[in-house]
Amino acid sequence: MRFLVLNSLRYRKSAFAGAFVALFCAAALVSACATLMDTGLRGSVAPERYAGTPVVVSGDLSIDLVKQKKDKTKIKHKAVTERPWLPLEVADRLRTVPGVSEVVPEVEIPVYLERGSGERSWGHSWDSAVLTPFTIGEGREPRRSGEIAVDGGAVPGDVLTVRTPTGTRDYTVVGVTAQRLASQRSVFFAPEEAPALARPGMAAAFGVFGEVSAADLRAELSGTEAEVHTGDARGNAEFPDASAARTRLMSMGGALAGTSLIVAVLAVSGIFALAGLQRRRELALLRAVAATPAQLSRMLGQEALIVALAAAVPGALTGLLLAGRLHEAFVDLGAIPPNLPLVTGFLPAPAAIAGSLAAAWAAARLSGRRAGRVRPVEALGEAAPGGFRIAPLRVAAGVAAAGGAVVLTLTLSSVSTDRGAGPLTPLTALVWSLAAALLGPLLVRVVAAVIAPPLRRTGAAGRLAAEQLRTGADRAAAVVAPLTLVVALGCTLLAAGSTLDEAAEDQLRDGIRAGLVVGPKVPAQDAQALRRMPGVEAVTEVVRTTVRTVSSPYRAQGVTPEGLDKTMDLRTVEGSLVDLREGTMAVQERLGMAVGDLVEMALGDGTPVTAEVVAVYRSGLGFAQVTLPYATVAGHVDDPMSDFLLVAGRGITGADISAALGGSVGAASPSAALPGTSSANYVALGMIIAFAVISLVNTLAVATLGRSRELALLRLVGATKSQIMRSLAWETLPLALLATGLGTAIALVTLSAYASAMAGGALTFPGTTYATVVAAGVLPAFAALLLAGRAALRPRPTDALGFRE
Repeated sequence: MRFLVLNSLRYRKSAFAGAFVALFCAAALVSACATLMDTGLRGSVAPERYAGTPVVVSGDLSIDLVKQKKDKTKIKHKAVTERPWLPLEVADRLRTVPGVSEVVPEVEIPVYLERGSGERSWGHSWDSAVLTPFTIGEGREPRRSGEIAVDGGAVPGDVLTVRTPTGTRDYTVVGVTAQRLASQRSVFFAPEEAPALARPGMAAAFGVFGEVSAADLRAELSGTEAEVHTGDARGNAEFPDASAARTRLMSMGGALAGTSLIVAVLAVSGIFALAGLQRRRELALLRAVAATPAQLSRMLGQEALIVALAAAVPGALTGLLLAGRLHEAFVDLGAIPPNLPLVTGFLPAPAAIAGSLAAAWAAARLSGRRAGRVRPVEALGEAAPGGFRIAPLRVAAGVAAAGGAVVLTLTLSSVSTDRGAGPLTPLTALVWSLAAALLGPLLVRVVAAVIAPPLRRTGAAGRLAAEQLRTGADRAAAVVAPLTLVVALGCTLLAAGSTLDEAAEDQLRDGIRAGLVVGPKVPAQDAQALRRMPGVEAVTEVVRTTVRTVSSPYRAQGVTPEGLDKTMDLRTVEGSLVDLREGTMAVQERLGMAVGDLVEMALGDGTPVTAEVVAVYRSGLGFAQVTLPYATVAGHVDDPMSDFLLVAGRGITGADISAALGGSVGAASPSAALPGTSSANYVALGMIIAFAVISLVNTLAVATLGRSRELALLRLVGATKSQIMRSLAWETLPLALLATGLGTAIALVTLSAYASAMAGGALTFPGTTYATVVAAGVLPAFAALLLAGRAALRPRPTDALGFRE
């Protein structure tokens, strides 16, 4: 048996090379995604601002949500998305703990140093510079109101226009620090001015110095909302969104790893199925000379394991490098903080190797199932061309996969949150593609029966192609499956994003009644100034955040209710926004809430609130899923300045606005009012699509090279190279059309369900996107066919007939 295995690997290099490539890519993708997941699970954010502080005390960084299900009570712990602040009285309690030598309150002030800029710096009191520590490298420290020290970009004596939540004014730079943090810019105010710019009587955190036990500090703070952080945990206090980023990375990595594994199984199964078809005569002969089904299965399994091990080990190691590139891309796109380093653990690579070995072994055993179960007297007859049988088990599996895809599609049509629809959408397309792959031989036979008559009329090349489609349904199905996957997955992922974007833009365009959008980051003082301008009828302040109920997080906006009907139309379907006030809220339809409901939720910093639903609206994509009064939200976000203002009035221009606000902010494009979207998912999912394209090219090349003897025989009976190449092209064209049609149908079904839930049924399927995806699959397929066909025709026919199968 070992002799047969080694010789098969030696003399079937082309087929096993295809399996090697598929398994290498599969292991690399799974390893990379698992590494990202591991980073989310075990990664930690190193402190920057608090690097010189032994102990940091912050507010509670988690939310406890109580979920009641029948007679069971479950508490769910979720990370906050905004910084929770603490009263200054906490410092007095900390000073009573033995060993504490100094307690330094810290304030965090959002600061914008350039006119009209949305690039945020963080302001602090110079008294808290010791927390890093910062020292003055040039000039001196700020001592009075109107003075600041910066970490670069200016010199002492410069005058900068600084925008803070209390307004905009000019500050004189009196010092430049000798240090600068890696991921944030720092501005220091005079100690007597800084608290007034932040939240009077409150602190973002406390730095504790001295020989003190963390346990003693926790005991003293028992019963309060304060938490004690030491070591690397200080980074959590400095970056409260780091925990949410880790959770996001873990879920993203898990979803991508699962998607990669499914695509890998499809790709590897196709390659081994194709290799099995090319070895039918060999396997039939082994059965005829008394090889048992178990021996054949064991031989095929051992071959697959050897190839998988040779491919998976370097693939998994390459995946670690790929994970680094993905991590860098996610940082650049803002999906994760830059100071959350990649964790390279010992589990992702072995897990990827184990998954690849399992996929290869299962694919090889299944591909040899048919040859192993036939009776020896039937084996050689079945190896002859022209016979077609599809295993009943394969048909049953295909029908079951189609049934599962129907269930997923119906489920997707009822899921209206990003968190649910995000992973469910590609999964639905993948299961539909799996059903198409399993039922592929039947579909190819139907297409062959339809296309054969007109194909035969095109000449000798067309007649050859028609016969090949008729007799080689199994081989053709192996080519159709990966192209179907490329079109289905590519169109689904890209069109899902464009569907949401288009629906959001439509809702925004129809929903903004105000004549001007002003921003970015406008202080409340500036909004009041605009309200006093002649001709201004209404000014709506809008600040964005996230709120969380026990079931899900939601994108939320805080708006000033006064004059809201003149600036914003959310397309209310129930209730009225006129009733919006403190203690109430409006929600997007299909969130399972109705007018009159009392909803318990937590604001971004974990503050619990209960609000009554007074309105239900449709325009949740263009604005937010939850709308609250501005006063409810503004005190519980890191940056209370309005993300933008909506200004309604007569005869008001952008120049008037800019002049009234001293040029600090001005009129902006309505697109500035769109909620931000992340492109991070598309980066990794794009790599999965690229893997599917590689699998397609790989499969087609293996299928073509495996027909060397057949093509040589055609040449010996008079066919020319050009006729054979045309025959291969005519044979591939209907398969490409079939795969494109199947992939398009799968994408349309999946996207229709997605759009009905997420965008109110408004499906957007740009023609350029569709053409790009189809071209990305079809063009490489024909390029692979051309190159592999020429390679197969290069040897002399008599030499090619002597090749081992």
